[in-house]
Amino acid sequence: MNNKLYDKLIFELSRQGRRGYSLPDRHFPDAIASFPDALLRKSDIGLPQADELTVVRHYTNMSTNNFGVDTGFYPLGSCTMKYNPKINEEMASDPVIASLHPDTPVRYCQGALAIYHTLAEALAEIGGMAEFTLNPYAGAHGELTGLMLCRAWHDSRGDRRRTKVIIPDSAHGTNPASAAVAGLQVVPVRSLPDGTVDVEALAPLLDDTVAAMMMTNPNTLGIFERQIPEIARMVHDAGALLYYDGANLNPMLGIARPGDMGFDIMHINLHKTFSTPHGGGGPGSGPVGVRKGLEHLLPNPRVIKKTDGTYDIISSPDAMGRVSSTLGNFAVVVRALSYILSLGADGLMEAGGLATLNANYIKESLRDLYELPVDTVCKHEFVFDGLKDKSTGVTTLNVAKRLLDYGFHAPTIYFPLLFHESLMIEPTETESLDTIDSFISAMRDIALEAASDPETVKSAPHTTPVRRPDDTDAALHPRLTFDEL
Repeated sequence: MNNKLYDKLIFELSRQGRRGYSLPDRHFPDAIASFPDALLRKSDIGLPQADELTVVRHYTNMSTNNFGVDTGFYPLGSCTMKYNPKINEEMASDPVIASLHPDTPVRYCQGALAIYHTLAEALAEIGGMAEFTLNPYAGAHGELTGLMLCRAWHDSRGDRRRTKVIIPDSAHGTNPASAAVAGLQVVPVRSLPDGTVDVEALAPLLDDTVAAMMMTNPNTLGIFERQIPEIARMVHDAGALLYYDGANLNPMLGIARPGDMGFDIMHINLHKTFSTPHGGGGPGSGPVGVRKGLEHLLPNPRVIKKTDGTYDIISSPDAMGRVSSTLGNFAVVVRALSYILSLGADGLMEAGGLATLNANYIKESLRDLYELPVDTVCKHEFVFDGLKDKSTGVTTLNVAKRLLDYGFHAPTIYFPLLFHESLMIEPTETESLDTIDSFISAMRDIALEAASDPETVKSAPHTTPVRRPDDTDAALHPRLTFDEL
């Protein structure tokens, strides 16, 4: 192991008797006797012993090994890893909001309910829906909620034969997973070479057993589904509902609304599109919106605005049930509303346009060195199929690893599964031209390295604390504790 102090674990820096704190003498020495013997430790807890300065330096240096959007560019497709303005963090961390108890009586939390209701109305306007619930805790949770709502609608009409969900083969993996959890059968529909739905293949799948069709628009390749009016007509003629996966809503802001396209239900990833740092398990939020006629099925509880201008929390016997213990991840709601109000309608429209512009700029700047399987204007993201020169043996994984040496996080790789060496790039609207040009330069340098010195790329990264761990072994046999031996 490297002898640098900041490469060591805190346990390796531990020295017997060192500590960085002092506690007052116990005023109640006999208090421990009141605890049952079964609840008392029989041995030392085994915490490291280190002085305060060592602890502070250790964790500060450790933090520099983490990559985040505050430290560098995330060209990460399928998840909009964009910069989140600090004003949104300030709003969410305000003690008046952060310290609010979930069970605060309605008359004492009118401000919080106003925030909830105002955001729900804003999302309804942005999505072209009649009403939104902010209760789901994450995007996949929103998908599950939307599909359960779909089942509730069919059940309310006595139409219980509808147990199938049609999902394009290019869809995000959460779509079929959510359908399965909802007790629905997944029916895949093939995509055309550009990733859009094959309408001819869809037609024979639509019958009276189909509950819904799930779609992402633009699709996973960043291509807008131009046949969406026809698809909506076909789905509705079959008596099914059309569900919108909002993972790719970012480029559509202010440009097009899912409700206007014919979608009946949608979810929005607040933590992607509307500002919350995410990844590593959270936090998230997956509000679900519905068209007119489905509002009564939205999950309990619901926040309403009364005629006197005050807000209330209600529950309805017609609702599909509950999906969360309270009203969702409220801090994420606050961040999202802060983001939307800061940008305004014009700013949101500009964000969608810039996301599209940045993606196309990168695509056109690299297409001479990277394989472009779908040669058309994209939206917020696009997909390369690895390097154009396949003779070098340099794979998409090698390119991704080498990017770390250049100071960039890797894009999503090997997804979607439509191509063998998929490399999905999504710059978002928040990156400057300087940053994007630097990324393009790095990608070009790597492509040229692959041709002149492929082993350097294949053995990358060379500058990171951890180089090429065995991902499979780490997943199957994780080392979660420090072994002194």
